[in-house]
Amino acid sequence: MVKVEGPHLSKKMRAMHNQATFATETPRAPRCFVFKLGDLGASVAVLVAVMAAGSGAYAQTIERLTFAQAIDRATKNNPTIAQAAAGIMRAEAILQQVSASSRPSINASLATNIIDPVTRFAGSGIFPRTQTQTLGAVSVPLLTPVAWAQRTQAADQVFVSQQNESDVRRQIAVATAQSYLAIITSRRVLELNERSRDNAKAHFDFANQRFQGGLGSRLNMLRAQTELTSDETRVEDARLVIRRAQEALGVLVAADGPVDAADEPMFDTSAEDVAVNAPVAPATLGQRSDIRLLTARQEAAERVVNLSWRDYLPSVTAAFSPQVLAPSGLFANSRSWRATILFSVPLLDSGLRRGEKREREALLDTVKFQRAGVERQATSEVRTAREAVASTERALTQARAAAVQANEVVRITDVAFREGATTNIEVLDAQRQARDVETQAAIAEDAVRRARLELLVALGRFPQ
Repeated sequence: MVKVEGPHLSKKMRAMHNQATFATETPRAPRCFVFKLGDLGASVAVLVAVMAAGSGAYAQTIERLTFAQAIDRATKNNPTIAQAAAGIMRAEAILQQVSASSRPSINASLATNIIDPVTRFAGSGIFPRTQTQTLGAVSVPLLTPVAWAQRTQAADQVFVSQQNESDVRRQIAVATAQSYLAIITSRRVLELNERSRDNAKAHFDFANQRFQGGLGSRLNMLRAQTELTSDETRVEDARLVIRRAQEALGVLVAADGPVDAADEPMFDTSAEDVAVNAPVAPATLGQRSDIRLLTARQEAAERVVNLSWRDYLPSVTAAFSPQVLAPSGLFANSRSWRATILFSVPLLDSGLRRGEKREREALLDTVKFQRAGVERQATSEVRTAREAVASTERALTQARAAAVQANEVVRITDVAFREGATTNIEVLDAQRQARDVETQAAIAEDAVRRARLELLVALGRFPQ
């Protein structure tokens, strides 16, 4: 049973809190712990401790992955990549279908004919009442320029699908890396908020002790308690942010639950990579999967336009058709065959082929413009990422120095408050400033990691 006592609590609040019972169970036997708390703030602290212990036990069940493991699982198990891989299989199936149209084919058919009445000549039936007809058909394309062009274009689409799968894999890997870094940053912010809460708790205990002993004011105690409550709220918010990031990472790696980050990745970049004024070589852009995809699409579209002249060429097909009749009938042979050479040439299409070529040229221009825009954007991303790496590293240095200075201010003001030289207003202000500065330092660390990741992505070197 929790018994709450204190001169500043009303009778109603005492009755409400004296009804609370805390019990814990062990594998041996249930035990009940009785707490005697001096005020409402202490009871809140106990509740938070119990909740933290429960959340810690739950957090132990979350799967933890290293950065390399997360990227590997995401690029292997993510459904979006599986969809892109299915696109490759579909393109290969279309290539097989198109290739079959320019290759020999063999067909056979069997038909049974029953007629009535039977036509007779000189007392004999010209056709039997029941006759079975067996037909065979062998077709060999000799000259099919249009089908050959379609086969080449289908092969190009297979290559385009492969490049698209690589680009989708890159996008999933980048999203996974960003979610992984978000967990690291959120965890760092949680640690800072928890440390700020602990400092506020220590300050509140001291202020409350002075108040209970008649040395301090109730105003100082309430200020310290308000700061503690605010820090508890920030801690819960930070825990929720971590959980959301863990759930996002679990979705990307195709897990059945949240996934936690097990290490902090190191993104190695050379001095040449981060040189702000270094030119962006075309070969560097050629390493990016999105540029390779657009290059493949442009080459495929160019080949379609260049092969449009084949629409005007004739086609030649040879056919052989054997036939067996049983019974044969009066004037028909039981066995016969027919050979055919089919020559076909388009003479007038009322502008159909010219319209198709214009459409292909328009599609080619679209892909060219799209590629030019993406290359320009990629060049800008490289320059921006290089500048971001240099800027965030400078900002991180300043933020760390500011954090050291802010913590020193907290230490000095706390000592001064305990000696009675200042009020707790200065202590609270120093704690808030230290928390904000340390949070900015954590954000700066995350900014450096993200800037290096963005630089590797812009250079086409992530994922490997």
